[in-house]
Amino acid sequence: MSIQIETRGDVTWLTIDDGKANALSNELVADLGAALTELAGHTKALVIAGRPGRFCAGYDLKVMMAGKEAASALTAAGCRVMAQLYTFPAPVVMACTGHAMAGGALLLLCGDVRIGVEGAFKIGLNEVQIGIPLPQFGIDLVTDRLDPRAVTRATMGAHAFNPTTAAEAGFLDRTTSADALLETVHAEAERLAQLETVPYALTKRGLRQPIADKMVAEVDANLAELLG
Repeated sequence: MSIQIETRGDVTWLTIDDGKANALSNELVADLGAALTELAGHTKALVIAGRPGRFCAGYDLKVMMAGKEAASALTAAGCRVMAQLYTFPAPVVMACTGHAMAGGALLLLCGDVRIGVEGAFKIGLNEVQIGIPLPQFGIDLVTDRLDPRAVTRATMGAHAFNPTTAAEAGFLDRTTSADALLETVHAEAERLAQLETVPYALTKRGLRQPIADKMVAEVDANLAELLG
């Protein structure tokens, strides 16, 4: 599997590590969706971490270049998993261990608290730069999570932020050193795990379910329009 699952007290850690760039392949998307389904209602807090230097490189380019049907299927599957993560009933803390580009940056936006490692890393949405329009579900996530002043630069401008400016834009909530990252993330997840479970889940659902429902309901038609 491309995901390792570990329980640490009240917190479940999902570590993404494919030994390479942590691309959103068909396997990784399926593994993540299955893990979220299994854990919903069975953990008090969730951490999603990448491998050192790589959080997630976005959708697997081999699949995306294999034809419109393959690209559309993977992108839509990723959208559904991101919607699932965005509405996960327990607190979700992202440990952004390095680069997070394109679909990886969208995955990052699905966390409740996002803590990034300091360093020469890139976080952003480079779709327009490489000639791909940003899908509507990505726009939905961006407009909900980013500082409104950063939306145009992040999307149409395809700007790659460093961790410090990513925090200013809203991709991250804060940054910390590499040595302190995992400890800081776990402490935050443990803190959130002490909150009342049902009020947290219901409040989160009220804030995010309409957005998640829109993402999923529109994805197939939107991708058909974008990919032709």
